[in-house]
Amino acid sequence: MNIAYFLLPKGRVAYLYDDFTFRQGLEKMHHHGYTAIPVITRDGQYLGTVSEGDFLWQLLYRAEDPQQTYSMKDMEHLHVHDILKDNSYPAVRITVTMDELLDSAMNQNFIPVTDDFGSFIGIVTRKDIIRYFAEHKDP
Repeated sequence: MNIAYFLLPKGRVAYLYDDFTFRQGLEKMHHHGYTAIPVITRDGQYLGTVSEGDFLWQLLYRAEDPQQTYSMKDMEHLHVHDILKDNSYPAVRITVTMDELLDSAMNQNFIPVTDDFGSFIGIVTRKDIIRYFAEHKDP
């Protein structure tokens, strides 16, 4: 089965640009009620996903000195790319199989999907993957 059938396209998915300020990122996550959100560059390349926890830890501690917290003035100069960690939400290519997609869904609520050039084209939700396998299980 082609995963394009399950793809929620980029135009219908909230995402952050890596150059958004910390505040812009938090506001967009809050507005949509997401706990994690994809991050892309202005030219559409998928960079990773940030979570509520990434924002929280950044609020509490400076990466280079866990004993020092950020002031509100510091927050004005912090951007989403500054809090993006190693990609714990790896993207899959649009050509991935359903079984490979299921493996990815074991550890994340949604799977970012990219084209052959690494451009973000949308997501597939864990709910849709579970529904597919529930409907296509062997009796």
